[in-house]
Amino acid sequence: MTRMTETVIGVGGAAESTDMVLNIGPQHPSTHGVLRLRLVLDGERISRAEPVVGYMHRGAEKLFEARDYRQIIVLANRHDWLSAFSNELGVVLAVERMLGMEVPERAVWLRTLLAELNRVLNHLMFLGSYPLELGGITPMFYAFTERESLQQVMEEVSGGRMHYMFNRVGGLKEELPEGWSERARAAVAAARSGMTRLDELVVGNEVFRARTRGVGVLRPETAHAYGISGPIARGSGVDFDLRRDEPYLAYGELGGVLRVVTREAGDCLARFEVLLDQAKNALDLADACLDRLAELPPGPVNQRLPKVLKAPEGATYAWTENPLGINGYYLVSKGEKTPYRLKLRSASFNNIQALSALLPGTLVADMVAILGSFFFVVGDIDK
Repeated sequence: MTRMTETVIGVGGAAESTDMVLNIGPQHPSTHGVLRLRLVLDGERISRAEPVVGYMHRGAEKLFEARDYRQIIVLANRHDWLSAFSNELGVVLAVERMLGMEVPERAVWLRTLLAELNRVLNHLMFLGSYPLELGGITPMFYAFTERESLQQVMEEVSGGRMHYMFNRVGGLKEELPEGWSERARAAVAAARSGMTRLDELVVGNEVFRARTRGVGVLRPETAHAYGISGPIARGSGVDFDLRRDEPYLAYGELGGVLRVVTREAGDCLARFEVLLDQAKNALDLADACLDRLAELPPGPVNQRLPKVLKAPEGATYAWTENPLGINGYYLVSKGEKTPYRLKLRSASFNNIQALSALLPGTLVADMVAILGSFFFVVGDIDK
């Protein structure tokens, strides 16, 4: 008789304990652009997470080295396409610091005003899109209504809707159009009234609170370890804001108006509330700037520059409190008309790295809520 061998293959417990690798992206509809998340799942719970970046990388830092100091502004304002004015600002501040250049007072206050209007435009996009990702479409319409009122005055003053190109080394491109300040004040008032609607519609919604409260808790020590900044860090109780702690532009004179908003919970709801309250405070700062501009006598808004602008040999570092967090600009010059090196530290790049520490242990169903609450722009990650 022939001897037979039997092999028994188990499909019960062994299958249940097998980890599954799931790729979210790089073109998944629930992500903010071309980001890929590599998740390892244990059932419905995430055990490991790895953000995979670089799909939109365009080599902006290398391109800086082949453009003169006027031309790099057009490259620098595009990585965070929701914060173009603020991106331009950091570059020109670094070059002006290298040159030891004083900017006219009127230009300083105008820059502060436009930076705060740009901050509100950035925040309104996320205040509308985040509820949309959780199933609520109405806040998006309200947010875009308020964005449009502010967008009109930004477009009128600069000529651009997204990429303003209004900053110049030494100041701004040109003076304000006649009657613009009154129209800007009306736009700020309209946006402020819209904030109340968003507050009642979103923050007061029990479904929204159920999806966000206690979800994706970011500890302050994790925020410090990953260099997280901006509204995400302040939602975890990190009380740091460059506008107050290392003032630049006119922020040193706005201490009575500037309010650094923080929350202690560190969850998705806390990050959203910080973003909303920060947008409200930015509108207060814009009103204060408009009041100060009305008191200033007429004067220039820029400095006359030589035909060929060269920064002296050396290095400097400038940083700004951008809408999404801290932006840093490390400029190295060899005395030529182009930078020898311009290293850009963008807020979203550091912020998104914390997902590898935050997502493990959470449910796949909460992943979109957590991802959306990090308020990032993919171009700001990839540069």
